Amino acid sequence: MNKESIEKEMERLGIREEDLIEKFILGAGKGGQKVNKTSSCVYLKHLPTQIEVKCQQERSRELNRLLARRILCEKIAYKIHQEKTKKQREEEKIRQQKKRRSRKLKQKILADKKKHAEVKKLRKKVEENE
Repeated sequence: MNKESIEKEMERLGIREEDLIEKFILGAGKGGQKVNKTSSCVYLKHLPTQIEVKCQQERSRELNRLLARRILCEKIAYKIHQEKTKKQREEEKIRQQKKRRSRKLKQKILADKKKHAEVKKLRKKVEENE
């Protein structure tokens, strides 16, 4: 996403720059001395919804500002319109795949397997015994 598309998205969701509190925080983590000395981490707070976002994905402050606004837009869109982002849909899909099956569902699956096995047994060739 570029700056223009983020601005359009903010306008669509009714997010104004005046409603945002933006702070720059000293970076931390991987990257060595340069990251630890510069304030490249961006903190955004949207006052009407009280949604907070921190972003330190890149070394550049300007890039982090754009990324933080994009994340804020996604969170507000989800809160207001229940619009799920691609990332949220993927996370939900993985969560659903990892979820344990209920006892009733396991029994149903086993019953279906047994039924299918019986059908397969009937397909076997008949051996002639003389």
